[in-house]
Amino acid sequence: MSRINLAVLLVLGLLLVTAKKSMQMSLRNPTAEIETSNCKAAFLRLGLVLTSDNNEKALMDSGLFEPDSENPHVDIAGRRFHVGTLNKTPIMYVKTGTHSVNVATAVQTMLLKFHISGIIFFGSSGSLDEDILMPGDVAVPKAVAFTGVWEWKKFRSENKGKLVFGDFNYPENGENLLGTAEHQKIDLFSTSEEPKEVFWLPISSSWYEAATEELKDLKLKKCHSGTCLPGTPKVVFGSKASTSDFYVKNKAYGDFLLEKFNASTADSASASVALTSLSNEKLFVVFQGVSNVAGGKSSNSGIKYIASYNAFLAATKFINSIPTPRLACE
Repeated sequence: MSRINLAVLLVLGLLLVTAKKSMQMSLRNPTAEIETSNCKAAFLRLGLVLTSDNNEKALMDSGLFEPDSENPHVDIAGRRFHVGTLNKTPIMYVKTGTHSVNVATAVQTMLLKFHISGIIFFGSSGSLDEDILMPGDVAVPKAVAFTGVWEWKKFRSENKGKLVFGDFNYPENGENLLGTAEHQKIDLFSTSEEPKEVFWLPISSSWYEAATEELKDLKLKKCHSGTCLPGTPKVVFGSKASTSDFYVKNKAYGDFLLEKFNASTADSASASVALTSLSNEKLFVVFQGVSNVAGGKSSNSGIKYIASYNAFLAATKFINSIPTPRLACE
């Protein structure tokens, strides 16, 4: 074999080895460099979950988030997971988009791919109870539930506890051929217990109690770009929250959720965060910025931003108040 042919074979062999190594890096867990570089695996990260551009704007406007200098983000399954610190606490955040399936998919991906100690969700919600929650306030619920899942019954069913759709006809109540429905429980799966049917999904008690202690004197934002709230915003603890994939604008339906389930807020994300976190046996907590009142006039952009920012303020103070768990550094 000539020296030229030998040289060509050596070069080809080197290229194949390099390609093989490159392929191995691309197929392995894409977070490996983030979690092990410079012994960064010494810390578990907190997972911060948000749904909207308004929520992300509040985070960015605060100036408290500092992206990782080497690996600022990772893209997985069409979602971008941002890596960094929030006021020096190691976190990872993801903007999920609205609707429960998007939220659940993003949270599950985060928990599977990264070292996450728990999930903190902040977002917007509508108030179902004006006596307790008004735009700009922050709700810290003690339990959340899916209230958009219904088990359909035969029309004119005599079953008690039915939802009569005719009661919500507009402009007058009356017959409605949609039939009747009862609320359906969901199956909760976890790695250590048998599946069980539940309605209310409880917030992690230790984190809920920590939030009530740390946020009781939190000062919230009242004005933004010339728009001010009519009153002083507050943090409300111990409420119940409803989640569904439809926007609750009908006051009669909002009143039904309040009277039937004692739900004070409605959104499209919190129960997805709760169910996914509980299924993975992870701690979680929910902070809802109230942006509107069900059945009331739509809030302007300034009020919506204040709601997002106040929820972010609550999430940030909570994040900075809890200890960051450690991992053994490899």
